[in-house]
Amino acid sequence: MSAPLDRWSRRRAAVQAEAEAEARTRQQAEAAAQQAAMAEKTDTEILAELGLPDPETMQPGDDFSGFMQVIVPERIRKLALRKLWRSNPVLANVDHLVDYGEDFTKEGTLGVAVKTAYQVGKGMLKHVDETEASGEETEKAAEEPDVLTEETSGEGPMVTPVTETLVETPTEQPEEPDF
Repeated sequence: MSAPLDRWSRRRAAVQAEAEAEARTRQQAEAAAQQAAMAEKTDTEILAELGLPDPETMQPGDDFSGFMQVIVPERIRKLALRKLWRSNPVLANVDHLVDYGEDFTKEGTLGVAVKTAYQVGKGMLKHVDETEASGEETEKAAEEPDVLTEETSGEGPMVTPVTETLVETPTEQPEEPDF
């Protein structure tokens, strides 16, 4: 019994998807017609028609959200955004310490490749080999007998005289707080 219901559900979904596609194409056609009509007008005419101020006269703290409407032509939107970025020092002065501030869309400008000691399948092999080699050198040095010189060959440990005298200064005890 579920097969006939599935068939009707699919048909209903197909009709709905077709209606949504028609609505989208209609909206795109209307937007294209509006953009074509706006392209023929000058910037001052468009701004007067939409009730927007001239982007060049905008000051910090003004509302730039009117320029973000779909009906506003791209060239006027870009002018308003440029003025916004110039007027606000937080947006104008980019902090170059941010990790995500670089343009990673261009391969040629990414910089020099990083050299690494990591080897696929072996890991940090060079680092391990160097530590093993230095470990072998210390073992060889520990196995060699010490050579005695005249200064150290005498009986007892070698003592060096102390020329400075230490003076003890009394330390003051902090007062105990009253509770």
